[in-house]
Amino acid sequence: MRKLVLFVLLLLLVGAGAQAQGIIRSLERTVPGQGKVTIHQDPRIEALIGMERPATGEQKVIKTSGFRIQAYAGNNTRQAKNDADRVASRVKEYFPELSVYTSFISPRWLCRVGDFRSIEEADAMMRRLKATGMFKEVSIVRDQINIPL
Repeated sequence: MRKLVLFVLLLLLVGAGAQAQGIIRSLERTVPGQGKVTIHQDPRIEALIGMERPATGEQKVIKTSGFRIQAYAGNNTRQAKNDADRVASRVKEYFPELSVYTSFISPRWLCRVGDFRSIEEADAMMRRLKATGMFKEVSIVRDQINIPL
């Protein structure tokens, strides 16, 4: 019974997201003789309803829950920021195919790597990072990830 309720809730959420996308698309469509509507809004609103707009030359992505590998966690000093950037550069050097995210989430600087849908994918990459000998204190964390379309 509980699984059925969760399934129904999931269907409702997916339907609401699709409906919101449909409303925005129908408002922005060009109708001859009626003008054109252009919606200007914060990109985070579009991310909430699951329809990221790509900036010029960027790839379209969907944001969802997943896993990343945390390669660095420091404190809130300038040195920690430099260390996070240095770890990000090192990751890009060894694994250029991975996405690297350096950010400040109070009270520390973080360097997180990759966009993994499953913990198994993240674990396999974490082992590869550790095998280089350059990244010793890495861990898998839950995070909002970007899935390219």
